[in-house]
Amino acid sequence: MNYNIALLKGDGIGPEIVASAVKVLDKIGEKYGHTFNFTDYLIGGIAIDTKGEGLPKETVEGCLAADSVILGAVGGPKWDTLPGDKRPEKALLGIRSALGLFTNLRPAKLYPALKDASPLRTDIVEKGFDIMMVRELTGGIYFGERGRRQGKYGEEAYDTEAYSVMEIERIARVAFETAMKRSKRVISVDKANVLESSRLWRETVHRIAKDYPEVECTDMLVDNTAMQIVRNPAQFDVVVTSNMFGDILSDEASQITGSIGMLASASLGDNTRGLYEPIHGSAPDIAGQNKANPIATILSAAMMLRYSFSLTEEADCIEEAVNKVLEKGYRTADLCGDSGATPLSCTEITERILEEI
Repeated sequence: MNYNIALLKGDGIGPEIVASAVKVLDKIGEKYGHTFNFTDYLIGGIAIDTKGEGLPKETVEGCLAADSVILGAVGGPKWDTLPGDKRPEKALLGIRSALGLFTNLRPAKLYPALKDASPLRTDIVEKGFDIMMVRELTGGIYFGERGRRQGKYGEEAYDTEAYSVMEIERIARVAFETAMKRSKRVISVDKANVLESSRLWRETVHRIAKDYPEVECTDMLVDNTAMQIVRNPAQFDVVVTSNMFGDILSDEASQITGSIGMLASASLGDNTRGLYEPIHGSAPDIAGQNKANPIATILSAAMMLRYSFSLTEEADCIEEAVNKVLEKGYRTADLCGDSGATPLSCTEITERILEEI
């Protein structure tokens, strides 16, 4: 098979980690008889510097024409003083919206070899956990009406959280369909004791749940969820929630796996084209030093094979290679902790994964 992939390397460590994913996909192509064609497009800070805007028209057009998209990271201190609508991070919202990507899948899995890297107590990590965060991606407070005005105490700023029934229905169905392929358990996270938008969220999820009688569906308030993730993560299977809550909770879940450098993600819409990216940031403090952990980006490429191209065997091959590398004790700096292991560079850990493939 022949696949055209748009690469959005972005800023900071983005080019380094995307390069690792490309090497892994090329290796998979050699092994299984596929051809992956890669085309670079600008996004984020580098696009601002080069084109004067974070999301150039040609980037959007290139991504729409591609079979799928891999993204590295955007942003950095260099652009922090720009107005909110001009900052690199705005480009992420823009490309998700342009591609119609309303679902974000973020798996948070504890690899047995990384139990010692988790900050949780031994008795908690011994249970293991494998959580799939299903985050609504194009609605809620990130896309709501916003602005500044004069209020009772002077200037004030506001951001509006709003959800339609349609937006909640479609993300709920993704969650239930995902649960049907796993342990058939969904926890819907909201703040229905305070927010009207969450009350509509809960009502809609309950109605959709009736179409999936095999799936156990329960509600959990977002503040309790934040506590339960570190208290007993094994209780979670599929978690479905709003844009902002999902953003926060998935980052929290990433930390209990040992490193945010391990967490992949898939952003999906109504067709097979998706956008695949690590959930971490651009890490400007280590950019260009060959220290970055590329595993999250490599696992994102595996998710692309699985969800966009239905190449299950190939995706399994990458995930198994990563597991074998970790079991052999190979670590990047973020995973070493107090283990005494010698950290490998970004390119070195990539080579180890290629060898296992």
